[in-house]
Amino acid sequence: MSSTTSRARRPVLAALPRALACAALLMASACGGLGKYVWVDEYQEKPPPQDTSYRIATGDLLNIRVWNQESLTTQARVRDDGRISLLFLDDVEAAGHSPAMLSQQIQTRLKDYINHPVVTVALEMARPIKVTMVGEVNRIGPLEIDVGASLLQALAGAGGFTEYAHNDRIFVMRHEDGTPQRIRFRYQDLIHAEGRAPGFRLRPGDVVVVE
Repeated sequence: MSSTTSRARRPVLAALPRALACAALLMASACGGLGKYVWVDEYQEKPPPQDTSYRIATGDLLNIRVWNQESLTTQARVRDDGRISLLFLDDVEAAGHSPAMLSQQIQTRLKDYINHPVVTVALEMARPIKVTMVGEVNRIGPLEIDVGASLLQALAGAGGFTEYAHNDRIFVMRHEDGTPQRIRFRYQDLIHAEGRAPGFRLRPGDVVVVE
């Protein structure tokens, strides 16, 4: 080997340990880095948008009262076709209407059978909301939960953790005003009712990630 070739290779050989060290650092960062997140105790939660005119949807349970007509007072579940069935009226289109709009519609149609009907429609139970469970849970994919359900309830609905789960690497991915939020939880805080974690409530479209 010539001295010229030897001198040319020295910088390469000298740089090799540094390159390997950088590669190892990048791999460790990729594998062990948790990325940007905020702990739930530090999370500044924005209130959900106020919907002053709630729109009825399939799955909603409605309480329908007709004043002085007990036989017409009932509860009705909105079917998949968006309709409910009522005495005298058969099918009534409910989905997409506000409770006030639906009460007016029922009143108008009942005038053929009752003098001066007075109808009130109230939401008895809202349809379930959908979140998505991913990562180290036993059942991944979409999950239906009740309105106001906690993270602990969603984890139970997904069958709990796999054996590879990290109890302190539970995240909720949420979009607020177009900005993604990544909120971190510890399982011990959830089950021991510590901090703000137990009071956190999931919203439609949230993604729960267990690493």
